[in-house]
Amino acid sequence: MFELDRTLTYRLHLLHKLSDIESQRAFVAGAGLSMSVARCLTAVGSFAPLSVNDLAQKANLDKGQASRAAQSLVDQGLVRKAASPTDGRGVVLTLTAAGDTAWRRAMQVVERRNHEIFGVLSNAEREQLSHLFDRVIAQCKAGGDGAAAQDE
Repeated sequence: MFELDRTLTYRLHLLHKLSDIESQRAFVAGAGLSMSVARCLTAVGSFAPLSVNDLAQKANLDKGQASRAAQSLVDQGLVRKAASPTDGRGVVLTLTAAGDTAWRRAMQVVERRNHEIFGVLSNAEREQLSHLFDRVIAQCKAGGDGAAAQDE
């Protein structure tokens, strides 16, 4: 019998919760934004132009959360919402000039938090962990259980 607190999913959830607590504080202090709004801003700035569905996927939010955060960013003058050239019912989101400035501040928070969280690891360990995450993410996206990946 395995111990629950040693499973990957349990530990990932714990890491997520622990890192989110400090990240929320860091985004408010460093960028003046809530974490969900900052996640959307960093996604728009990094992957624009984005539809709301694309934004939800890139920011790891559900469509409703992404829609509300996008509207908040539009209301703050940080994101521009325009009609999609390919979907008559859709919109595309891009940064405004003020949004670009806020995006840069938010990305500094992301970079600092990333360093704080992974700074305990050596460069080689960070590269290895990044590669392992890529493999596990690809496996989950493919809908597999990981058995085939164990032979690599």
